[in-house]
Amino acid sequence: MANKKSNKITSKKKPIKRKKSSSKKSDKKINFLKLALKTSAVLFLLGCLFFIVVFLGFLGPVPSKQQLHNINNPVASEVFSVDGKILGRYYVENRSNVTFAEISPNVINALIATEDTRFYEHRGIDEVALLRVLVKSILMRHKSSGGGSTISQQIAKNLYPRINYGPFSMPVNKLREAIIAYRLERIYSKQEILAMYLNTVPFAENIFGIEVAAERFFSKIPLKLEVNEAAVLIGMLKANNYYNPRTHPERAKDRRNIVIEQMAKYEYISELDAEKYKTKPLGVKYRVISYNRGPAPYFLEKLKPQLLEWCKNNTNENGDTYNLFTDGLKIKTTIDYNLQYYAQQSVKEYMKNLQKVFDNHWKSRDMFKEHPEIIKSAIQNNNSSGTSFNEELKKYDIKKPTTLFTWNGLKDVNISRLDSLKHYLKLLNAGFIAINPQNATLKAWVGGIDFRFFKYDHVTAPRQTGSAFKPFVYLAALENDVPADKYYANQYKVYKDYQNWAPRNSHNKYGGYYSMKGALAKSLNTVSVEVLLDAGIDETIEIAEELGISAELPEYPSLALGVASISLKEMVEAYAGIVNNGKPVKAHYLLEIADRSGNILETFEYELEDEPVVSPENCRAVINMMEAVVDGGTGRGIRTIYKIGGNFAGKTGTTQNNSDGWFIGLTPNLVTGCWVGADDPRVHFRTTTYGQGAYMALPIVGKFFHKTYSDSKFVTLKNSLFIKPQPELLAMLNKPQYREVLDIDKKEFDIAAIFKKKKDSTKLEKRPEAKAQKRPKKERKVWSKIKNIFRKKDKKSNIGNTSLCSSKKFKAV
Repeated sequence: MANKKSNKITSKKKPIKRKKSSSKKSDKKINFLKLALKTSAVLFLLGCLFFIVVFLGFLGPVPSKQQLHNINNPVASEVFSVDGKILGRYYVENRSNVTFAEISPNVINALIATEDTRFYEHRGIDEVALLRVLVKSILMRHKSSGGGSTISQQIAKNLYPRINYGPFSMPVNKLREAIIAYRLERIYSKQEILAMYLNTVPFAENIFGIEVAAERFFSKIPLKLEVNEAAVLIGMLKANNYYNPRTHPERAKDRRNIVIEQMAKYEYISELDAEKYKTKPLGVKYRVISYNRGPAPYFLEKLKPQLLEWCKNNTNENGDTYNLFTDGLKIKTTIDYNLQYYAQQSVKEYMKNLQKVFDNHWKSRDMFKEHPEIIKSAIQNNNSSGTSFNEELKKYDIKKPTTLFTWNGLKDVNISRLDSLKHYLKLLNAGFIAINPQNATLKAWVGGIDFRFFKYDHVTAPRQTGSAFKPFVYLAALENDVPADKYYANQYKVYKDYQNWAPRNSHNKYGGYYSMKGALAKSLNTVSVEVLLDAGIDETIEIAEELGISAELPEYPSLALGVASISLKEMVEAYAGIVNNGKPVKAHYLLEIADRSGNILETFEYELEDEPVVSPENCRAVINMMEAVVDGGTGRGIRTIYKIGGNFAGKTGTTQNNSDGWFIGLTPNLVTGCWVGADDPRVHFRTTTYGQGAYMALPIVGKFFHKTYSDSKFVTLKNSLFIKPQPELLAMLNKPQYREVLDIDKKEFDIAAIFKKKKDSTKLEKRPEAKAQKRPKKERKVWSKIKNIFRKKDKKSNIGNTSLCSSKKFKAV
């Protein structure tokens, strides 16, 4: 029994074992807590180590406060017109900086309401936003939880792009951005941070900053942006190309309305105003100003070498040479923005129409079958491999996707290289330039129809001038004592001394007698050759060179017909010298260079010619002759079609086979010139009806002056007056321009006239049958200076009297 009891007692002691189990559980909890504490400690230490590693820049650069004080984003250098408007930029990134005061409050409010509602409450890191993202995104799986990055953190991301560290990319980059954001907030004010963000943030189409975005999509400065416009631009920040208002207007409008709702939600605008702004159209006014596109891309290309040379020779405060593409230089030029705009607009408007005429003109005929040498030479010119033409031609048969320039917009096509080549060969091009003759400042420069596709600048390209050269012949005649009222027979003539050369008039009509004024007005080739021979070929060349023409001028009578190839720029400068009372004009265009803060680094000054190289009075006589060109001659379209009033002179020019069309238009304070043709002179109109300068080039000048004179800003230009020749010379110029028959007055015996006739006849007898040995340019200049010494005395006492001398007088029958 005792044993049984004992066993029972023993069996009753089992609860003791339950106490041990409870103790073990307690131990497990303690161990777990210890492990958790140890893990937390390790994680904390790892976190601290991670922070230190990131903070010290081992996992990517973390800029110091000093570096953040000197943030130096690549900023585009900007070229401005004389009236302060942007013409174009040189850049690595198309970015332009503005201050907070230059940004509309509408932009600031839209940005804060959309990107960082607690911007004024945090110090770079928004813990509340981070917690919201953590809870909604990670725990609740909401996709629309919003971003946790503040504006300051986004600046950090823009300034120091994220680095890929695989699975650790997000924490590393986020921590870096948080550190940088915190430092930024300690260095810059809230306003400065907002301006910095809006200057660094990328928008659509690879542009940076609010200024360039406002300019491109609304043609405004940032300060002038309305609420709805600001909402469009800020809305783009979520996905700039996806919400591009030009390419995706509906998406952009929906996104704009969300931004407007956010502005109402945070009480930047009222609900009523929000509804009003949401009903407005996008109102995009698209305008591209870059290096390739904008008001003056050809001018920027012309200016670039001079600016690069300046940068090479000048250093900043750190001793580094300036970089044109990143240092944000501000370059002021003499270009007038309105005149440049009217010039470019006139070229594009008329060339689009002219190209249609040209295409219709050749519609029923294949230019390249009739002239296969055009294609052959074009292919050979591009052949750098040295293969034969036939081998090279095979490469041109391969089709591939490409973008073609057309006057109806860019076209994406699948086309062979040969068809692409033909397309571009048939396109006509143009050049236009305008210069103030009184101070030699360049006012407008259009080098072609589209700089993106046609880099060749037709303002500086030498082309045959045709009759546009004739005014220099007539000026040389006056300078060499040919009387202003002399009449010439309009007759077809064979020059046996010049290999039986026989110049023809463009209309092939002959007969009657023309004064120099009348012959220039009608652009008669027959008379112009005789005027050249009276003036002297060498003498004419000297005068052209003294007025600034550096091209090689042939010593043949055909010089009078413009066979020389001269650039449009030199031609207009030489004409400007005539308007400037015989003082040569060399156009200048760079005024000053400033740094990105507007501090002027250099101002450029230019010396103007103060001594005339030809008689001012004779220049006025030639201008008077050229006034007849537009009043009733080949340039009359200026008056009859484009209704240009006031004092205006000009000269048309057309070359052999209608390859080049010219028109030079002159006013007292603005000299303009236009050339039109194809890059290959063998591509041209087949008839003078369309190929003459009066049809190809004059309309561009006419359109330009019509637009200019319609602008009240240029009323003074419109009302300016040419100085008239002296009364006696003016009376000679005002004699009838045409007479059918001439009766030579009987004159008293004049020994001087007899000797002059003998001299003239001897001069004709000594004309060589082949080209004469041309006197070197330097030698001609020396003789010219010697002659000018004696001329100047005469000019000072009685300027222009040499042109009044007349050894013959004519009367109408």
